[in-house]
Amino acid sequence: METNTATITQATAEKLERIAYILKTIAHPMRLGIIHLLEKHPRLSVSEICDMLGSEQSLTSHHLQNMRLKGILAVKKEGRSMLYSLKERDVSLIIECLEHCQCNM
Repeated sequence: METNTATITQATAEKLERIAYILKTIAHPMRLGIIHLLEKHPRLSVSEICDMLGSEQSLTSHHLQNMRLKGILAVKKEGRSMLYSLKERDVSLIIECLEHCQCNM
C-alpha cells in the first residue's frame, strides 16, 4: 500500500510564518485604515492620520509604533514631524485581494 505524504519545504514553512505574522499585525480596523491612507498618501504624520481617521493621537501612535516595530511601516523624521510610510508594500496587495474576495460576505 502506497501512502501519499505531503510535506512542505523549510522555505515554504518560513514564508507561511511571515504571512501569518503580517496578517496578525494588520488584523485591526484602525491598522487597516492606516494602511489604506498610506496607500493613497505616501507619507503622513501622526496628526494627519488622526485627522483623516478621526482617532485619538495616543491610540493612533500605539498602532503606528506596533506596525513600525514589526516591519510594516517605515518612519522618517522631518523637522518636528515623524512621517510614516508603507515599508511592506505587498501588504496592500493582500488587503486588495481580501477586499475583492466574496468569502461568504
